[in-house]
Amino acid sequence: MVHKRIVLTFAFLFSTYVHLWAAEVEEIKPAQPAKVASKESDQQIGDFSLSGFGDKGKKSWDLAGKSADVFSEVVKLKKVVGNNYAQNDTINLTADNGDFNKKSGLVHLQDNVVITTASGTKLTTDTLDWDRKQQMVKTLDKINLSRQDMNLSGQGAQGQTALKQIMLEKDVRLDIQALDKQSAKKEKITITCDGPLDVDYEKNIAIFNNNVKVEKSDLTIYSDKLQVYFTPKQQDKAAAPAQGAAAVSSSINKIVALGNVRILRGDNISYSQEAVYTSLDKKISLTGKPQIIIYQSEKIDAAPGN
Repeated sequence: MVHKRIVLTFAFLFSTYVHLWAAEVEEIKPAQPAKVASKESDQQIGDFSLSGFGDKGKKSWDLAGKSADVFSEVVKLKKVVGNNYAQNDTINLTADNGDFNKKSGLVHLQDNVVITTASGTKLTTDTLDWDRKQQMVKTLDKINLSRQDMNLSGQGAQGQTALKQIMLEKDVRLDIQALDKQSAKKEKITITCDGPLDVDYEKNIAIFNNNVKVEKSDLTIYSDKLQVYFTPKQQDKAAAPAQGAAAVSSSINKIVALGNVRILRGDNISYSQEAVYTSLDKKISLTGKPQIIIYQSEKIDAAPGN
């Protein structure tokens, strides 16, 4: 059986320990002298910190605040800083305010919430629930997620703490500075949908649902569903392995549009039930009763005498 150890470190009053009732607590250490207790809370303390340890005594996460109001079930924190130490990536969480539930271990962050990973992914939102045991985060608010040449936004999200997999519920927009393999230059691609959107950076795929629209410089695609396959980032054999979500690049390998597909390319329009666009050759393959409408302008000269 794997034994876990949590260390609580906070200030004490009149040389006595303040014991927080929390699961798996084994050791409590004193820190700075406590401030005068507030009327609302059982105890007000400074420099609160909470740490969790996994197998072989290795720290798996920690949570700290500049000050804390201790209630019977909840610790209310100011200037919250949390860290999650994943196997291949370190995740940092910060917020102006936060609540730590001593019974469930859940953490609620609020106001200027930011998640950053060592691999370069950054998520910002107004509120966030962090389930450290399940390694999950969730919010009902608008989020903005940026990494490398991609910027993703939407309303409501949930996913892994390490942000390798994430689902956005609605009002989704993805802006990409994608690498054009032919010209070796970057071009802007914007994809929007009503949602939901499922992103799996480990599998290099994003799946857009409902009222999907893709805008590129040379074409526009409409569909019910869209699968975007990213090209895995090639790693230098002599370099260290990529960490977490950093293994995916902003280069798009293939786009698969499904259901009521409509493609505008110049003055031409095509209709089908499925379309596959490959970025290497910029070709589009249509299946499912494809129909192509080509507009041509012809100059017709009037006959002599008319």
